[in-house]
Amino acid sequence: MTEHVEWGEPDAPAAVPVPTAAVTPADAADAARLVAFGLQPKLQPARDQEYAELLRRYREDSAFARLADAVATGLGLVVLEVSPRAGMAVTAAEDSVFAVRMGDYARRTSADSGDRFLHGLAHLAVAAMAFPRPEDLADDGYIGRVSVNGVDAFVRQACRRLEERADEQGENTDPATDAPGLEAAWRIWARRSSTGATKDARRLAGSTTGIIGKAVAFLTDSGFLQRTGDDGGGTYRTTARYQLQVRDMAGSAAMAELLELGIVPVTDGTASLLPAEDTEDLELAADAGLPFHS
Repeated sequence: MTEHVEWGEPDAPAAVPVPTAAVTPADAADAARLVAFGLQPKLQPARDQEYAELLRRYREDSAFARLADAVATGLGLVVLEVSPRAGMAVTAAEDSVFAVRMGDYARRTSADSGDRFLHGLAHLAVAAMAFPRPEDLADDGYIGRVSVNGVDAFVRQACRRLEERADEQGENTDPATDAPGLEAAWRIWARRSSTGATKDARRLAGSTTGIIGKAVAFLTDSGFLQRTGDDGGGTYRTTARYQLQVRDMAGSAAMAELLELGIVPVTDGTASLLPAEDTEDLELAADAGLPFHS
């Protein structure tokens, strides 16, 4: 009796695992060091050799890049870009210990709970003036310019437009003055003095230009703006990091509301504004303010 044997294709040889370089404590330290550099927004890679070298390693060594990304993720950070122009640009996720809350920011600047919205609106207006068009955000070489007085004029023009809409729609009622949360955005801003005055001619911290001044000072300290002069209450230019930050947040309803009013500012830091166009109403997010979480 002959046993029948079926012949088939020979078994494929087992895949031989490709050895990978083990991550060393030194690698982890370098990755954490790069993230630490990213948390110093004013530090420019061109002025720090170690920072520049770690950026080069990130771009050329994919394993190191993944390690640095993992370190950032573990700290609750989102990597927006890693490049010579922006360094390691990171922003804090909502649950990160590095997240700045609008409420905390407002409490440090004023005891008035109604000012929380004003501070958020100031940050929103600075972002809208700095990058009023989608192409401005898309162009890596674009530099936005704003001034304190220009931002205030921009918001007040928006307030006038919103008031006109309310009149046209028969909604221009006057809520209780002790319930600022019920007030429309334009009512809160328009009722506040633009500058106020102290005996030594300083602008009041609670005035609208004082609030904007606080906002741009915070953005400057955070590496998002650079001060360029004293005209117009203070003039500023945007940085690559701020463009990335605003680009990341540009889809917010509040940003859309402010831009779709059609009040497009001249982006040289002046207060010149174009006439508003009719657009559809959008809900204005009460706690919107870049680069804060609500």
